Amino acid sequence: MNSKVLNTLEYQQVKQQLMPYLASAAGQQELNSLQPMKDAEAIQLALDETNDGAEVYRLKGGIPIARLADITPHMKRLEIGATLNGSELGQVGRVLKTTQAITRFFAELLEDAPENEIRQLFDEVGELVTLPEVTKRLSTAIEGDGHITDNASAELSSIRSHIHRTESEIRAKMEHYTRGSDAKYLSDPIITIRNDRYVIPVKAENRGRFGGIVHDQSASGQTLFVEPQAVMALNDRLRQSQVAEKQEEQRILEELSNLIAPYQDEIMNNAAILGHFDFINGKARYAHDMHATEPQVSTENQVYLRQARHPLIDPKKVVANDINLGTDYQAMVITGPNTGGKTITLKTLGLLQLMAQSGLFIPADEGSRVGIYNEIFADIGDEQSIEQNLSTFSSHMANIESFLKQIDEHSLLLVDELGAGTDPQEGAALAIAILDAIGAKSTQVVATTHYPELKAYGFNRPDTINASMEFDEETLKPTYRLLVGIPGRSNALDIAQRLGIPQTIVDEARSLTDSDSQDLNAMIADLVAKRKQVEDEQIALQQEVTDSERLHRELKSEFNAYQQRKEQLIEDAKVQANEIVSKSKTEADAIISDLRKKQLAVGTAVKENELIDAKGALNALEQQPRLKNNRVLRRAKAQQEFRKGEDVLVKSYGQRGVLMRKMGDHEWEVQLGILKMKISDGDLEKVKPEAEPKQGRATVRSANASRVSPNLDLRGVRYEDAMMQVDRYIDAALLAGYPSVTIVHGKGTGALRQGITDYLQTNRQVKSFHFAAPNHGGNGATEVEFK
Repeated sequence: MNSKVLNTLEYQQVKQQLMPYLASAAGQQELNSLQPMKDAEAIQLALDETNDGAEVYRLKGGIPIARLADITPHMKRLEIGATLNGSELGQVGRVLKTTQAITRFFAELLEDAPENEIRQLFDEVGELVTLPEVTKRLSTAIEGDGHITDNASAELSSIRSHIHRTESEIRAKMEHYTRGSDAKYLSDPIITIRNDRYVIPVKAENRGRFGGIVHDQSASGQTLFVEPQAVMALNDRLRQSQVAEKQEEQRILEELSNLIAPYQDEIMNNAAILGHFDFINGKARYAHDMHATEPQVSTENQVYLRQARHPLIDPKKVVANDINLGTDYQAMVITGPNTGGKTITLKTLGLLQLMAQSGLFIPADEGSRVGIYNEIFADIGDEQSIEQNLSTFSSHMANIESFLKQIDEHSLLLVDELGAGTDPQEGAALAIAILDAIGAKSTQVVATTHYPELKAYGFNRPDTINASMEFDEETLKPTYRLLVGIPGRSNALDIAQRLGIPQTIVDEARSLTDSDSQDLNAMIADLVAKRKQVEDEQIALQQEVTDSERLHRELKSEFNAYQQRKEQLIEDAKVQANEIVSKSKTEADAIISDLRKKQLAVGTAVKENELIDAKGALNALEQQPRLKNNRVLRRAKAQQEFRKGEDVLVKSYGQRGVLMRKMGDHEWEVQLGILKMKISDGDLEKVKPEAEPKQGRATVRSANASRVSPNLDLRGVRYEDAMMQVDRYIDAALLAGYPSVTIVHGKGTGALRQGITDYLQTNRQVKSFHFAAPNHGGNGATEVEFK
């Protein structure tokens, strides 16, 4: 791609926007060398990688690339047998550690993002070579800033320990001078270093006080930096240890350099891949912040940019436009007023095309499509040259002449103000001839102009369409919206009238304007109005279609879910039914077998209660249908549900009884006369209370017995309410003809129990009363016998 169009369309500024998103030197180098590509496969590969980066950013927040320096010079030094310093080895070690981290990252990513969602990166990460032993050795010996650690070798650790001890001894001795009585002979009570040896600042007149060697003096000569005689041996020992430390450090650096030397190619390849991942990561983050999307690539150069936005304009101010080219027409002529957005439209088309051919996402809505151009040419702006004595018109013509020599069917030409800068009539004729020449080479072209003659050209020429930038007549300001299919109309007279030019002048100007121009402007105004109406209707219809499609998808999804759930429920019901049938058969067989064994046993007769229990067990095997979703059956079931105090028929006995309390999920305690029995609810049937006869006490008791329980439970009832209930209950029990009843009052504080005792003692119908047996409540219940 020619460098001139990259400068004209400000391609470099887009790369500068992308630069802050990169962390590695290799990634920055790849960005610096980024250029639009012409090969369809290469473009699609780069877009796939950007898409992968966007997916990783969505799932994990991006690829975790550390800040990596350029290690190329280090590898070249290794190649000639040089020894790397600590900082260089640290940078190499960071590359190896990052390699391991990225390999682990993508292994974990594979669990969250199946391979079909990531198009390229899983294959590319497989090219990384991890060197675990080398990485571990470098990490142990070299810190990130290049410092050699104590763990680099046992010898180095021992030497440094000896150095620390020696320094401590030296400071301990010299502190006698700085803190003791000798401090008065010092210029300042401090310990410092000169020539790598510990010294103290001594006043010049006290030079001989401490002996030793003078290593330096102050600028005034009043202070001498003296190494006292008492620490000279320690300083010598310290110096020897420091020399030994340097030698050991150099030996370690040589060892580590030799360790990585055989892996130069692998390390360089790793650095390049990591830099590429950093570049992909940067492209993805840049696209995310810019709300950019992946464009489709058309090898037929059918461009369709949906709501395209210029990436260098403030997103809050930029106006998005749809731009079509290469499908129904090869040339577009844009007319309209100055500062209406024609030039920005040209730049937006060209710059987004360059970005897409560079593998970058573009600031446009999803579903946008770009072409693949071998060359893009742009003549935009005033390029007059004083040195070459070229006017604006001459400069434009020189560019056009150059373009005409190079363009073909795989080119895109962007021309701003075609034919401007000369006589309008000649300029218009020249512009038409140039457009015909461009069309003869099947080159796609977008041109802007002020000449009204080109409006007719755009209407009459095949494969050519008019377009304009919308102008708001109410505010007298451009809206920057591109109107494809409608030429721009002249607004000069209307603007002049709205700005206060006298009506007589405006009318005179209109009379001087030929009727054809006025008719053309009227036609354009009518087209704009009708287009606006159609667009509004289209937007409303599109919204309705979108809502309908969304509703259809939701209904379809819900119906499919319902069908799947229905089928699953049926299958589950069949499995459960089979299990119930199997279990019921097994239990029935066991019950029947047990009955037979008892019947056949010698001298053993089957008792009536055993037969009743067996029959109840068989009845309990009956499976009731689920009534959850049937209102009629639910109401019927609710009517058949048993409640405490209701009359029932015990089918196995053929006797009526009263429900006392529920003993389990399917069992009730039933009062049968003076007996209490535990009966399965399958053996119970609700019955209506017996009709009360007109005469006869016995019948009255029977009727009341169906409503009065032989037990009164007062637990949790307040004292006053409990005593009232006891009084009413005793009367009801007497009317029911019960010979005895039980009053459950609980143990608690004993107040209620005592109150009941006092009441029973005064009631004439009570024959006797006593606490229940221990297994029936003990002193928490009182059994009462009536006369």
